[in-house]
Amino acid sequence: MRAIIQRVSEASVIISSIEKCSVKEGLLILIGIEESDNDGDVLWLSGKIPDLRIFSDKKGLMNLSVRDIKGGIIVVSQFTLHASTKKGNRPSFIRAAKPDKAEAVYSNFLAALKREFDDVKSGEFGADMKVHLVNDGPVTIFIDTKNKE
Repeated sequence: MRAIIQRVSEASVIISSIEKCSVKEGLLILIGIEESDNDGDVLWLSGKIPDLRIFSDKKGLMNLSVRDIKGGIIVVSQFTLHASTKKGNRPSFIRAAKPDKAEAVYSNFLAALKREFDDVKSGEFGADMKVHLVNDGPVTIFIDTKNKE
């Protein structure tokens, strides 16, 4: 699984001109799922995200988590995180999981994250979404469960 984690001062997801969800201070997470992803990836990532210390404390140091600030989380499925641009100019998405598998893993990830953290909202798998955000900082973190750095 690949995740782009953005610290936001606000974010929302619009589907068919209707706001599906929004948060004020918190995280917007874009999740890309590949064929080899499994429950281990889901559990590791869902356990890590709520405790990432990427919010500023009173001294301006990144010492607080989304849990500490009582923020919210929005998760959006994004298969394009597995784009390969090695050959030519048209990205290949061969590593991205097929929709049936990706939706199952995405649902498992949401459920696992909701067990870890109370305020989790999501876009709609496979929908054409408009994602609005104000990236705070900007702070953007990339995590790949296959390369745990």
